[in-house]
Amino acid sequence: MATRNLWSGYISFGLVTIPVTMYPATESKAITFNYLHRECGTPLKYDRICTTCNTVVPWRDVVKGYEYEKGKWVAIDEEDLASIPFPKAKTIDIVQFVDLGEIDPIYFDKSYYLAPEEGAEKAYALLARVLQATNRIAVAKVVIKTKQHLCCIRHFQNSLLLETMFYPDEIRSVDEIASRIEGITIRPGELRMATQLVDAMTEKFEPEKFRDEFRDALRSLIQSKISGVKVEAKPKIQEEETKSLIEALKASVESARSKTQEA
Repeated sequence: MATRNLWSGYISFGLVTIPVTMYPATESKAITFNYLHRECGTPLKYDRICTTCNTVVPWRDVVKGYEYEKGKWVAIDEEDLASIPFPKAKTIDIVQFVDLGEIDPIYFDKSYYLAPEEGAEKAYALLARVLQATNRIAVAKVVIKTKQHLCCIRHFQNSLLLETMFYPDEIRSVDEIASRIEGITIRPGELRMATQLVDAMTEKFEPEKFRDEFRDALRSLIQSKISGVKVEAKPKIQEEETKSLIEALKASVESARSKTQEA
């Protein structure tokens, strides 16, 4: 694998240990920008300026700080961090197995491929096969750099994928939003039409059909700016008249069905 590995250690469950290497499974293709001086086109730099001393602070004098009250900070140095009892073992400790459907996707954070070290292929393949056969995932804990992550290991295309997860106290409450629709009455006809729309738009998920259209357009814009070709702005699409909910559902069902028939 061309990507540099992020972590090496062991998957541990029961008395079984599987040496593995971790690689990022995803990469952002977003186009990023720097800030330039409009006058001369020079990229702008950002310095570590202390507003009290009115000076640029060198890295050797920079420490971590935690704001415990508005405008009040406590400094935390490396010795303070080293004094915290923290698991240092490079182990992915599996604590239980669960059905994949039990974990809501909101808990998933980042994805990483796990590759077996030389000699560990059979144990690795066995874990991958048993997860696939039982449709279960392994819930575990792992230390990456200076953070202990809740994570899960699951079967993915004949390999093992590790997903770091948010802890429950990192998931924001949805009660305020949910309470706003508690008293809403849905008529049987509205529910029936909405169900028909969902059925008409249901098809097999094929990820290769989707593209980041905005990124493609942005890339074309950048290329045209480089080549000096002026880009003509597309006319805005005229918005349709506002329909009632049931009229909008009927029109949507008819449109979805016609698209399905054409396909």
